[in-house]
Amino acid sequence: MTNTLTADMSRAPYRTIWNLAWPQVLMMLFHFLIGLTDVWVAGYINREVQASLGIISQSLFFLLVVAMAVANGSVAAISQSLGAGLFKRVKRYVGLCIILAGLLGGIFTIVGLPLKDLLLLALQVPHEMRPVTEYFMEVYLYLLPPYYLLIITNAIFRARKQVMYPLYSMILTTVINTILDLGLGLGWFGMPNLGFKGVAWATFGSVTAAAALNMIILSSQGLLKLESFAPWRWMKRAMPYLFKVAWPSGLMQIVWHSGYLVLYAITAALPWHAVESLAGMAIGLRIEALLFLPAFAFNTTAAILIGHYLGARQPEEAKKFGFRILRIGLISITLFSFVVWQFIGPWVGLLTRDATVAAQAICYLKWNMLAIPFTLISMILAGALNGAGATLYNMIIMGAATWLLRLPLAYGLGHVYMENAEGIWIAMFCSQIVQSSILLYVFTFKNWQRFAMIKSRNGNR
Repeated sequence: MTNTLTADMSRAPYRTIWNLAWPQVLMMLFHFLIGLTDVWVAGYINREVQASLGIISQSLFFLLVVAMAVANGSVAAISQSLGAGLFKRVKRYVGLCIILAGLLGGIFTIVGLPLKDLLLLALQVPHEMRPVTEYFMEVYLYLLPPYYLLIITNAIFRARKQVMYPLYSMILTTVINTILDLGLGLGWFGMPNLGFKGVAWATFGSVTAAAALNMIILSSQGLLKLESFAPWRWMKRAMPYLFKVAWPSGLMQIVWHSGYLVLYAITAALPWHAVESLAGMAIGLRIEALLFLPAFAFNTTAAILIGHYLGARQPEEAKKFGFRILRIGLISITLFSFVVWQFIGPWVGLLTRDATVAAQAICYLKWNMLAIPFTLISMILAGALNGAGATLYNMIIMGAATWLLRLPLAYGLGHVYMENAEGIWIAMFCSQIVQSSILLYVFTFKNWQRFAMIKSRNGNR
C-alpha cells in the first residue's frame, strides 16, 4: 500500500470501511437468497428433503474447510504484501493459491467419494432421509473442485480490495441456482422435474459457472500468465507463512463444523420430534443467515484492512480499525436484528407448511437472535485476527467454546434436563457469550500483531 493510500484511509476511515463492506453485504444477500430458494423448493417437495438439505449443507461446509483455510491464508499474505508494496509477491501468491485450489479440490473429491457412507453413518441420518441425503452428498463431492476455485478466487479479489468481483460471481450464482432450482426441482419453465435431484444439480451448475467467471476475470487482469506461477524455490519459501496462517484456520473450521455436525447428531437423536427439529434448525439457519450478511461483510473488511495496515507497518492503526468496524457492526446489526424479529412468524411460514417444524424454527431463532451481539463480536474480531495471520487464537478459542462448552451443554440440556430441542438452542446461546468475551479480551490486550508476515524492503521480491 502506498503512503498516499494509507493516508486516504486514515483521513476517511468510515468511508473506507463502507466502500469495502457494502458490496460484500450485497454479495451475502444474494448468498442468502440462494439458501432461501433451496430451502423453499426442498420444503415444497417434502420435509425429509428439507431436513436432508440442512444436514448436507452443513456437511458441505465441513468438506470445504481446507478451501476456507487457504482463503484465509491468501487474504493475510496478499493483503499484507500489497500493504507493503510488494506487488510481484502479490502476483505470485495469487498463482500459488490458484494451484492449491485446483489440486486440493480434486484430491478431496477422489478421497471423499469412497468414504461418503461413513460420513452419513456418523451423522446418524434417520432411515427415511437416507436415500435423499446420500444423493446430495455424492453430487456435492463432485462439486468440490469448482467450489474450491470459487472460494479461493473470491478471497484473492477481496485481499486485492477488488470487492465488486465476488459480488458479480455471486449474482451469477444466484440467478442460475434459482432458475435450475425451480426448473429442475419443481419442473417449472418446461424443464424436467427431477425433484430433490434437481436441487442438487442446481447447486452444482451455479457454483461451476461462478468459478469459471472468476477465472476469466483473473485472466483478463493478467494474473493467469506464466509470471504469476513462481518457480518451485519461491513456492518453498512462500508456503511456510501461508501454512502458518492456514493450518490453524483449517483446524478451527474442522473443529467448528464437526461441532455443528455433532450438534445435528444430538438433535437427530432426540427422543421426540427429531425430524421436525432438524427441519426447523435448517429453516432457522437460513433466516439467521440474513443477519450474518452485514456481519460477514464486516468480518472480511476487518481482515482486509488489518492485513493492509500491518503490511504498511502500522499495527496501532490496524487495531483502531478493528474497533471502528466492531462499533459499526454492533450498532447497525443489532438494530437490524430487532426489525427482522418482527417478521419471523410470516417468514417461517413461507418456508414450511408444517406447524411443528415452524414452531421449532421460531424457538431456534429466538435464542440465536438473542445471541446476535455476541455472535457479531466473535465474527468481526475473528476476521481481524485472520487478517493479521493470528488464526491460532481463533482456533483455540472457538474450538474450546464448541467442544468444551456448547456440545456437552447441548446434550445435557437437550437430552437429560429439558428433553427437547430448546435445550440445544440455549447451549448455543451460552457458548456464544463465552466465546465472544474471550476474543474481545485477546484483541484488546494481547499482542496479536506479532503474527504478521515480516516483509523485505525489496519490492521486487
